[in-house]
Order: sequence, then structure tokens, then C-alpha cells
Amino acid sequence: METKGIMNKVSSFFKVKERGSTVRTEAIAGLTTFMTMAYILAVNPIILSATGMDAGAIFSATALSAAIATLVMALYANLPIGLAPGMGLNAFFAYSVVLGMGYSWEFALTAVFLEGLIFILLTLTNVREAIMNCIPMELKKGIAAGIGLFIAFIGLQSAGIIVSHDATLVTMGKLNTPTAVVTIAGFFAMGIMLHYKIKGALLYGILFATILGIPLGVTLLEKFDTSLLFNVASLEPTFLKFDFSQVFTADMLFILATFLFIDLFDTVGILVGVGAKSNLLDNKGHLPNVKEAFMADAIGTSVGAMLGTSTVTSYIESAAGVAVGGRTGLASLVVSGLFVLALFLSPIFLLVPAQAAAPVLVIVGLMMFSEVKGINFDNYTVSIPVFVTFIGMPLTYSIAHGIAWGIVSFVVLSLFGARIKNVHPLMIILALLFILKFTFA
Repeated sequence: METKGIMNKVSSFFKVKERGSTVRTEAIAGLTTFMTMAYILAVNPIILSATGMDAGAIFSATALSAAIATLVMALYANLPIGLAPGMGLNAFFAYSVVLGMGYSWEFALTAVFLEGLIFILLTLTNVREAIMNCIPMELKKGIAAGIGLFIAFIGLQSAGIIVSHDATLVTMGKLNTPTAVVTIAGFFAMGIMLHYKIKGALLYGILFATILGIPLGVTLLEKFDTSLLFNVASLEPTFLKFDFSQVFTADMLFILATFLFIDLFDTVGILVGVGAKSNLLDNKGHLPNVKEAFMADAIGTSVGAMLGTSTVTSYIESAAGVAVGGRTGLASLVVSGLFVLALFLSPIFLLVPAQAAAPVLVIVGLMMFSEVKGINFDNYTVSIPVFVTFIGMPLTYSIAHGIAWGIVSFVVLSLFGARIKNVHPLMIILALLFILKFTFA
């Protein structure tokens, strides 16, 4: 009876029944989201350690910053979205700021910390919320569809099914490799389970692909180092290691502007996409608790920099949890708890290969692309911006650039199509800023 009472209180706090979900469904959604995000625990230390940072400290900072930011998302925003140090942003940190421009990693961490503080200020003053709410509903659906194409593309790349090619940029890789076989088998397993409406199909598909990867040499059991169990790496080598000596420089301004641009519009895109897919957007296309969601990523970025990692942001992979029914912050609470657990059980979580999670991204990409069905393609002042938005993301490998393409084309076509009165003034300002950025970048 006591356990049932606790579950009822948890359900009531997160409004689980109100949003048409169950505690069990939220738990499965959280586990599914975490499984698709867990690769960052392995990848982030590899990327950031190229700067000379301690890999063990980066692992701990990655797990802890993800846990803290996602906990804020769970308890404050009540949304099913996981956060962690972002891919792309970590590469810019390591390869552009440190290795490319020659700055120390302490300087780069300082830039990330300042970015987080600026985002807290922009969130408190409702600037980020205003940017998200000024985007028209049909363009938001285009953003969701674009994210679907983008994450499917990422999944196929990580499996080696799509590979780079000098003449055509990309082409099909070999399908008889162990990595491709694991992804393809997982993809069909998930598809069959979804057809039969098996709860937790995506999670079971990940587990199936991970097990299949053992005899194929994709899931590397030799990486399972028992000495690392319950052994948390110290944060001391990276904790509060800031360098404020070059804050007032042109390079710092450029670096800050780049971090802010990528993170702002990536987060807007992810919140719109996940909100649309989970049916949480209202009839005006507004997401409940969006200010609180922005605050979670701002706090995560500031705390992450203090601990010793690059920018923390909302994750596209949260769509995997939404796809299996996640609708509330309870799913995020599970994600947060699993990141804490990962601090002590890192060998277990690092065992899941990227190829086992890849088919989830492809299937979730399909689910998110289904948002195009609500778009009026006969109205070209809307359908053209929507189209360039959702092709722009995979083609530029950037959510932020896809959104920029969409906003600029929407404003220009509305201006010449005598529909400018339907355009929010903030959309016009954003379009002008994007044009300036593209012109002088």
C-alpha cells in the first residue's frame, strides 16, 4: 500500500495521467532516451581529451552535468527531454577553439561558462521564449520533420550505411559489414515489434542489437573493465579551471557568439520537435513550461563548465523516449538517475555500441517526419520555407542552420507575397540577423 501511495504521489506531481501516460510508460521512455544518449559518455571524453584535458575527469563531468541539467528539466519544466554535453559544440570547443585557434582548454571552458550565464539572463528576460513563440506553427512542423531527417541521417552514418564520398559527398556503404548488419537487424526487429504494438519495442531492439553485436565483434566485451565499477574518476583536474585573462578580446566575442547561436537554435528546434511529437504544443504552437526548459539547459551549461565539460544542451535523442510514450518530466527523472548510476557503472553503459542505437534514430526520424501531414503544401509562402527547413538540417548537418534557412525564406516570401502583416516582428529581426551572419561569416 505504501509503494502504491508513493507511485500515486509521483504520478500526481508529474501530471502523468493528465498527459495520457503511466508511470511504467514514463520509466521505459526514460530508459530508452538514456540508451540512445549514452554514447556521449564514451564520445565526449575522446573529443575533449584531445585538448589535453583529463579523460576520467571529463567522463565524470559529462555524466554529472547531464544528470543535473536533466533533473532541472524533470522537476522544474516537467518535460520528457534529456540533456547532456552536445555533439558539435564539443567538437567546436576542442578542434576550433583549442587546437585550431590555439587557446587553452581553460579559456574554452571560460567561454562556455559565460555562455551559460548569458543564457540564464536571456531566459529570465523571456528572450528565448519569445524567439520560440514567434515561429509560426507550420514552420514548427517543418522543424520537427527536419529533425526527423537529420537524426535518421545520423543513425545511418553511425552504422556505416551512409558514408562520405569525394564525388557525390555521400554514398551507400557496404551492407555486409558487422556494424551494418547489427544496425539493419536491430532496425527490422524494432519494426516488427512496432507492428505488433509491443511496449518498449525500441528499447528491446537496442538490447537485441547489442547482444547480436557480441559474436560479430561490434559489442566489445573486452572493454568491460571490472576495475572501473564503482570507481568514480575525480573531477579535480578540470573543476573550476577557468582563465579570465582574455575575456575582453575579439576572439572571445566570436567564440561566445558561435556557442550562443548553435545552442540557442538547436535547443529551440529540439523543444519544438519533441513538443510537436508528444502533442504538448497548444493550438498556438506554444510549449508548456518552455521558459523552465530553457533554464534547464542554461543551468546545465554553467554547471557543466564548472565541472569541466563543453556546452550542455537538449538532446534530439529525447524523441526516442517520446516515441515510446514519454510525456512528462518523470521520463527525464529516470534519465537523470541513470546518468548518476553511470558514474559508478560506466563499463556497463559503455558496452552498448553506437550501431545498436542507430536503428532507433532512423525509426524515430520516420515518426518525427510524419509532422509534414499537417502542412499546407499548396501555400508556397509556407511550404517553401518548411521545405528548406527540413532539407537544410541534414544537408548542413545543423539544426540551427535549417531553422535559419526557414526563417529567412518565410519572411522574404511573406514580404513579397503581401503577407507581411502575418509575420511576427521578432521573426523579421531574426531574419535580418541571419542574413547578416550568412553575409559576413
